[in-house]
Amino acid sequence: MGLSVHMLPILGDNYTYILVSDNEVAVVDPGVAQPVWDYLQQHNLKLTSILCTHHHGDHIAGNAELKKKSGCKIYGALKDKNKIPDIDHTLEEGDVVTVGSAKAQVIATPGHTLGHISYYFAADKKLFCGDTVFAAGCGRLFEGSPQQMSDSFDKIAALPDDVEVYCGHEYTASNVRFARSVDRENADLIAFEKTVSEKRSNNEATIPTTIGLEKQVNPFMRCSDKLIREHLNMENATNAEVFGKIRGLKDSF
Repeated sequence: MGLSVHMLPILGDNYTYILVSDNEVAVVDPGVAQPVWDYLQQHNLKLTSILCTHHHGDHIAGNAELKKKSGCKIYGALKDKNKIPDIDHTLEEGDVVTVGSAKAQVIATPGHTLGHISYYFAADKKLFCGDTVFAAGCGRLFEGSPQQMSDSFDKIAALPDDVEVYCGHEYTASNVRFARSVDRENADLIAFEKTVSEKRSNNEATIPTTIGLEKQVNPFMRCSDKLIREHLNMENATNAEVFGKIRGLKDSF
């Protein structure tokens, strides 16, 4: 049985994800417990694990209550072991986490936080990347450097184009508005802006995105693009320098 994913909007613009494979159930980044628990009860699902991408409260605040109610195990980064309460299993790059018969490779994706990790289910073509890659954007650099986040983006961009990307927030509309300011002549981005506008006007999610689409529309994955570099007057800069410049512009957009 493949991995099924239910996306649960919480806290206004957060997403948590309920993953089911065989008789096991995992939840990714439960920023609040009750909506997750309600869904599990309604669908007669027993929670077996919580997969944390990073330590921010809007991604882990539901952990304790869900663990108390279900007896599930909490997984998170080794670097976050003192920042994620009640953590049972610590993870590093290359570790494997299972949900039933589904297997996820752990990818270290520092930048937003230093301990940030992502979960890549290769056989199911799904990536859960928290606040690293957003649709047409990226997470703020609260702890890491532009070089670290740029390197994390390179890892993610190296995945197959048809991999679905499940991120932590519905920020796509604002991300696209900003992206248009630095990548003005990108026809793919212009078309994506229309799609996003239509979806959001109908209160539809813009997630998941895909690796292939992000390569076309996400300015943080297009740091080597000639026109973006010319617009920023950074023709000879490194990709990480361009990344940092774009992130700085986004911070003040």
